[in-house]
Amino acid sequence: MTEEHTKERAETASNMNTDMIGGGIFRSIFWFSVPLLIGNFFQQLYNTVDSYVVGNYVSTSALAAVGASSPVINMLVGFFMGLSAGAGVVISQYFGARKGHELSRAVHASMALTALLSVIFTVLGLVFTGPLLKAIGVPEDVLPHSSLYLMIYFTGIAFSLFYNMGAGVLRAVGDSTHPLIYLAAACMVNVVLDFLFVCGFHMGIAGAAIATVIAQGVSCVMVMGKLMRAKTDYRVELKRIRLHKKMIRRIISFGFPAALQQSVTSFSNVVVQSYINHFGTAAMAGYSATIRIDGFTQLPLQSFNMAITTFVGQNIGAKQYDRVKKGVFAAWLMSSGVIAVCSVCIFSAAPFLIGIFTKDAEVIAIGSGMERIFSAFYLALPVVQILNGALRGAGLSKIPMYFMLGSFVVLRQIYLMIAVPLTNDVNVVMAGWPITWIICAIGMAVYYFKTDWLKKYEV
Repeated sequence: MTEEHTKERAETASNMNTDMIGGGIFRSIFWFSVPLLIGNFFQQLYNTVDSYVVGNYVSTSALAAVGASSPVINMLVGFFMGLSAGAGVVISQYFGARKGHELSRAVHASMALTALLSVIFTVLGLVFTGPLLKAIGVPEDVLPHSSLYLMIYFTGIAFSLFYNMGAGVLRAVGDSTHPLIYLAAACMVNVVLDFLFVCGFHMGIAGAAIATVIAQGVSCVMVMGKLMRAKTDYRVELKRIRLHKKMIRRIISFGFPAALQQSVTSFSNVVVQSYINHFGTAAMAGYSATIRIDGFTQLPLQSFNMAITTFVGQNIGAKQYDRVKKGVFAAWLMSSGVIAVCSVCIFSAAPFLIGIFTKDAEVIAIGSGMERIFSAFYLALPVVQILNGALRGAGLSKIPMYFMLGSFVVLRQIYLMIAVPLTNDVNVVMAGWPITWIICAIGMAVYYFKTDWLKKYEV
């Protein structure tokens, strides 16, 4: 392939997607974030539908089982999402720099890495599900449900990994619309199959898990089909998928810190789940519902986080450094405004929102208290999420890793080990989140404003 042809294909790719190196900063970030927000909404929706259906049509124990399963799933998937974020940084920088050949190699190396990890994660999930659930103290009435749900989920985890990597590739080149479409389709499939399998065929929690796997398969096929049909440098060709040593090393160097951060944080949440488990099935069910609502609340933050990562990556590739910092401020301002409104609404409507998942009065009371503790301190999170995304887009993923692991893992576990035995109060467990959010936000803000983190590019 000639250099001229490579450049032409890269320019064609730019015209087909959202180029974030020109135009109004607020507008670029906002409109790129909107499809991400809607897509993340559908992602949460089809995860939440499982909780809604089993909580209302199976049992409180089944609702607790879905909640107990989530940290285990997130532990492995979180690791992969960190690596895929590293791939996205590499791809977005090559895209911004108009380096079509390197862009193509990065995409194919990312797909090879996904295939390898799909095999590893399937085996790990199937082998260690039972022992891990027992180790974190899942109650006997919940354990069979959790084990069954996770075993089914891990048989189809490859679908989730390939969708997330494929969607990450598209977002890295500025296409946040197609991943949204595919996720919306998967969500609709999951909703229909959840009600069909659980309410119609009376398959219980197994029906919810099977519906999730099938839905993930749909989104996987759609996103990979899009990449394989693309007429650009990020087109996926099966014969070119291989573990390019240099490119894999670059992806891992950017992505491993984020992967380690997400997986260790998820493992920490598994430990936190063990604290919740000691308070009984009602507390587990309340926590399960709370986490689902919390997931929806943080959707805008996740969307702006992904948008600023792409924005920073593309603008660094284009050597527009002043624009980078202006974009970070714009993303923080927009995300803070949105989360402030969400916090007030959720604090006021907590009992109603928890009541969507169950009619058990005890579960509603416990869950409402948990959700109000969260919502009172959500304003610390835009600082964490936006700076995390910005530093990751600049290739400095180790920095947010240090702050987030130190706060969300080390400090949170120290807090729990000291505070919980002294009080034996489930709300004290939940307070560990906002306390560590605030500490992390302060630390990351100090780093951002007191260091010249763009210096290595401005040479």
